[in-house]
Amino acid sequence: MNLPASDESSHFPGLARVAALLADPGRAAMLWALMDGSARPAGELTMIAGLSPSAASGHLARLTDGGLLALDVRGRHRYYRIATPEIATVIEALMNVANAAAPQRHAPQPVRTVPLDMRHARTCYDHMAGEVAVQVFERLVEGGLLMRDGDALDATPEGTARLADWGVDVAALRTRRRRFACTCLDWSERRPHLGGALGAALLGSWTDIGWIERTSRPRVLRITPKGQREFDALVGT
Repeated sequence: MNLPASDESSHFPGLARVAALLADPGRAAMLWALMDGSARPAGELTMIAGLSPSAASGHLARLTDGGLLALDVRGRHRYYRIATPEIATVIEALMNVANAAAPQRHAPQPVRTVPLDMRHARTCYDHMAGEVAVQVFERLVEGGLLMRDGDALDATPEGTARLADWGVDVAALRTRRRRFACTCLDWSERRPHLGGALGAALLGSWTDIGWIERTSRPRVLRITPKGQREFDALVGT
């Protein structure tokens, strides 16, 4: 029996192309380094990936041409960043797939090998992830501030008022082209945290009011004493 030749155009050629971009360890390391929402120069990404400058240049060109990275030119300097929040969401989701596919993993469990500070609180592109983020998200839903329908979320009237207290303008967020709010499966806790425009706005607000501080370590967030008291009160601990 002769099988017909595979016609890539009849399937999803873009899927294979993106998968090929993500399959290289050096390119994956560069993408993961940018998952804190930063823009980094080629030299820094080269060191992170452990590549030669010529090899790194080729990888960065492929990632940019493939639409996964965007290039920002600032004078004579060139900085690379994740192209869109949707791409960051895909990368985070693939980390969950990788964890779930690990041998002898029969049920979702928190990933215990993650450094404690990163597991406690970190960025997931432009919103907060980790243990604190998961607990806060669960409390927002259980407390009736967010209404959940699958992976889609909406703010209730009570939630809109509470979010306003934190400096988040729900009406303004709804006018953006980006998805208002959604669940994002946390790769270390294996439970969802809050993503979308609302997740990003909350991280920005909580940083502005002094509950959260960024650290010198990529992606790691520090909960301030004030923030710890506020989060403890919110989640009921």
